[in-house]
Amino acid sequence: MDFLEIVIYPFLFAAIYFQAFLLVTFLSRPAVMMRERPASSKTPTVAMVVPCWNEEKTVRGTVESLLALEYPKDRLQIYLVNDGSTDGTRAVMDSFENNPQITVIHKENGGKHTAINLALEKAHDAEFIGCLDADSFVAPDALREIISCFDDERVAAATPAMSVHAPRNVIERMQQAEFVLGIMVRHTLAAVNGLYVTPGPFSLYRRSVILSLGGFSYGHQTEDMEMALRIQKAGYRIDSAPRARVYTKAPRSVPALVKQRTRWTSGFLRNMTREYRSLVGNPRHGALGVIVLPLGFLAIIGGLMTFATLVYHLTKATIEAFTLTAGVPLSYTISTWIPNFEADGLLSLPVTVFMAMSMTAMIGAIAFIIVGKRISKTPGELFVGIFAYLFFYSLISPFWLLRSVRDVALNTKRGWRA
Repeated sequence: MDFLEIVIYPFLFAAIYFQAFLLVTFLSRPAVMMRERPASSKTPTVAMVVPCWNEEKTVRGTVESLLALEYPKDRLQIYLVNDGSTDGTRAVMDSFENNPQITVIHKENGGKHTAINLALEKAHDAEFIGCLDADSFVAPDALREIISCFDDERVAAATPAMSVHAPRNVIERMQQAEFVLGIMVRHTLAAVNGLYVTPGPFSLYRRSVILSLGGFSYGHQTEDMEMALRIQKAGYRIDSAPRARVYTKAPRSVPALVKQRTRWTSGFLRNMTREYRSLVGNPRHGALGVIVLPLGFLAIIGGLMTFATLVYHLTKATIEAFTLTAGVPLSYTISTWIPNFEADGLLSLPVTVFMAMSMTAMIGAIAFIIVGKRISKTPGELFVGIFAYLFFYSLISPFWLLRSVRDVALNTKRGWRA
């Protein structure tokens, strides 16, 4: 087995293994019962928190989508928390202060977790507390769909079906395909209690549990991941509502996407290697400990190794092309210290095996995206997004993977939007 086989085959195998695990779990009875679960007819008291920092352009639409929820007005309270915004956010929030459903709070900037905790303290009568980012919008039936997850007393949190709001360019459509894939993955992993993040857009929590766990914390700028890990460590369950649709604004450019994903990935690495490293590989936490979290690490390593291999071959080809063009007899020297991958490397890999594994992983991803769209009833077409996800995502992701690993290794701190 040569160098390229050692690098590529194990990661392809891990990807296919994870897809097979998802497929088997998706077809299992617990997952089927979750999909068949009807929207709840119960109406417990709910407090929805909209933490906001400089979101004057989107927060009005966010609040209006909450007011349009098909839920009794006297059972739903909305807390708008202005976390020290410096734009026109305060004025937009104040325009809702006469609405009896809405409580407007202004505070000094302290981070998203402090904004949520402030509302958590004030929502004395709420049985459940949710969070909706100020650039996200919920479908009218979303709350009734997600409330149904809490019929099981062991469930401390539930996640929605998150997709991109009005995707237009290729980057947004790529993320739309990724998010719809995420709907299927979260739904499936919830059947085996394998979720390690409760996304900011419209995740719902049992308030008594969050209070008993001490409220939200900074969590290395990933408070939703940190809380989910704390819930799992305490022995509770996290469910998923695949028809509780929420639409969120997504980065529109590659630099903005890299910034966002750097925060997500570095938060994962910091949480996993510090406060919650005891979860990784721990059989007491079932699929989360022995499959999901270890494969999360493996995905990061695989992405970096595949990128390094690509750079290596591009560099080698460039050097050889330059030496041949220049007529400098350096090519012989190069061939003595660079392995001849044309003879015994990538081009000589068993095409049937390599291509079969690659195509299996690709077809599996496409199938799961289609399934995610179907079970969530997410509107819109996905053709362009699927194409972009399959062929562009792997070219962009190494940039945030490299940046994240560097930040963690050097303990570099970045701003929320840096």
